[in-house]
Amino acid sequence: MMKVFDYSVVKAQDVEEGASKTKVRWLITKDTGAENFAMRLFETGPGGFSPPHSHPWEHEVYILEGEGEVEGGGEVKAFKPGTVIFIPSEEKHQFRNTGSRTVKFLCIIPYKKT
Repeated sequence: MMKVFDYSVVKAQDVEEGASKTKVRWLITKDTGAENFAMRLFETGPGGFSPPHSHPWEHEVYILEGEGEVEGGGEVKAFKPGTVIFIPSEEKHQFRNTGSRTVKFLCIIPYKKT
């Protein structure tokens, strides 16, 4: 069954240890009925960042608001609204807000195969 709701009804949670000024909202999950992917909204305040980390799954990211940089694969690349970012599985990466406004981005990840 289709679900339609405002993102603000989903509670923002602190991101794991090592992050600064960063929250995540799990917008679409198995609880919503999604069987293959999860959609998350990250919000990072000015000067904030995610911890450097890697996962056994890929990330598809779309920047909605704010400016910053992403580090991965030995490179640092700037991003702004409209930027699309693909991070392969197992690649160490980090997002940083280098601007004066909150960075908001959607991140889609697959569920682990069982």
